[in-house]
Amino acid sequence: MTTVHVPASRPTAADLSVWPASTTEPARGDLAVGGVPLTEIADRFGTPVYVLDEAEVRERCRTYRDAFPEADILYAAKAFLCRAVAHWIDEEGLGLDVCSAGELELAVTTGFPPDRIVLHGNAKSPRDLDTALRLGVGRIVIDSPSEIARLAAAVGPDGHQKVMVRVVPGISAGGHAKIRTGTDDQKFGLPIADGYAQHAIARILGQPQLRLTGLHCHLGSQITSVKPYLVAVRRVVGLMMRLHEQHGLVLPELDLGGGHGIAYRPGEPALDLTTLAGRVRAELADACATAGLPVPRLVIEPGRAVVGPAGVALYRVLAVKHTGRHVFVAVDGGMSDNPRPALYGVRYAPRLVGRRGTAAPAGVTVVGRHCEAGDVLASDVELPGDVRPGDLLAVPVAGAYQLAMASGYNLVGRPPLVAVRDGRARLLVRRESLEDIRRRDVGL
Repeated sequence: MTTVHVPASRPTAADLSVWPASTTEPARGDLAVGGVPLTEIADRFGTPVYVLDEAEVRERCRTYRDAFPEADILYAAKAFLCRAVAHWIDEEGLGLDVCSAGELELAVTTGFPPDRIVLHGNAKSPRDLDTALRLGVGRIVIDSPSEIARLAAAVGPDGHQKVMVRVVPGISAGGHAKIRTGTDDQKFGLPIADGYAQHAIARILGQPQLRLTGLHCHLGSQITSVKPYLVAVRRVVGLMMRLHEQHGLVLPELDLGGGHGIAYRPGEPALDLTTLAGRVRAELADACATAGLPVPRLVIEPGRAVVGPAGVALYRVLAVKHTGRHVFVAVDGGMSDNPRPALYGVRYAPRLVGRRGTAAPAGVTVVGRHCEAGDVLASDVELPGDVRPGDLLAVPVAGAYQLAMASGYNLVGRPPLVAVRDGRARLLVRRESLEDIRRRDVGL
């Protein structure tokens, strides 16, 4: 671990609005996060490297607890999970939302209480279900009719398992078509509109091993408006009313998922959490009063909104190429450690750190090192016109769906993850080495 002493001044420039709250400027052109200069992290751990501000993650957990004091907050592990993050989430009193046996086992072997974990997924493998039952997971979210009999058989005639059902309210919301999951034409959940969800729930009620505790509804990702959540509340409570009329069923839980949008670049919109909490609470109370039902306990599943703004990615510039009217700045990472620009067209705001550019800003495209024309990290962004090989670029809002989605493309090896807090940096996930890659390659 390294201890440094960094002046506490906080830059006021608008272009730092999407950086962690602990970001300071210890020297002109340099930035520090969690009291640790980014240049020091790059020198010590190499690049590419991910930096995660522990205090920021914890504070965002507390913000959710304060906004939804009556709800269960489950951190969505798919955004990013390692042992330290599981430990932080546990200490801050949140539950966990996982979608595989791997995420589940990592969390439980770290000491996370299994009864505070929910397992979901549209195609759970036998290993997923067996692991969940063996470890005593709190809830399993049923996503398709075929899971009902499989799960009941796995539980056994003398066992019991709490379950929820993921329903689809027919709402289009989210930052990109590939991350919208509330519509009827995608792979997740059971549609409400055609009665499919209601029919599946009737089958669950016929399985005494399965205890239905509530309905689950996740609309998508990068949602910046409150309105879709309010529409979802109305439609799901409407289904709850029909279930009560048909079966006398009163469900005690309603999981509204997550998908809370954050800003990746200065000036972009983000979901207002305080407004969301107040309006969802009021809408739920009104809808339940109209339906003649008690208000169920709310469950919220933030992932990106907890870790995304707490992360920073650092890259070293390898080449600068002028091609016609375009300037390409190539770095030592790319789509193997962040496929999101290629998948969703996501846009970032990279920044030169370690020195202050002396030339006027110029429009450039930051590209990766991989053998794909689509390996672009940031299109049409401004960097100092004198950017050159050896420079260090920092990309904020890098904590979610980057290292979590990293691949082995070109056998480059996945970057390490370093946590920072109070002037100290510590390695959480080491760099994937060529030796790691060789060990997996067991045939000849």
